[in-house]
Amino acid sequence: MTADSSSTPRDDAIRLLARREYAAAELRSRLTAKGHDPATVEAAIARLAEEGLQSDARFVEHFVRSRVQRGQGPVKVRAELGQRGVADELIGEALRDAECDWYALACEVLAKRFAGPGDAPRERARRQRFLAQRGFDAEQTRHALEHAWHGTDD
Repeated sequence: MTADSSSTPRDDAIRLLARREYAAAELRSRLTAKGHDPATVEAAIARLAEEGLQSDARFVEHFVRSRVQRGQGPVKVRAELGQRGVADELIGEALRDAECDWYALACEVLAKRFAGPGDAPRERARRQRFLAQRGFDAEQTRHALEHAWHGTDD
């Protein structure tokens, strides 16, 4: 596929950014897939960043907030941001600044999905898998299994 001759990488990037935030790496990938020259794409992304129209920090902030609202844990959020080409330092900073109690979120997500902790080991393992798939670490999972149905987060 080749880029439309009347469409510049900047034009295409602005069209994409008008719909939602993108990480620079995501934008780069989409623009080169449209057939734009990689050097021109790099220049366009750099210029958009200088103008404040593209920001990895802003993208990460929105991304983390949306995933927290979906009930996803920090392990999954970190992995998804890494797949989108976001720098590890930026990911770590965003997760620390997220103003999210990951333990309380794990409790909330678990209690919403299951009526109780489960009596059999198989049932408890099912709840553990559920939280692991949602992106919560072992410590958060253990905490949730102990506190999710107590009404308060001891």
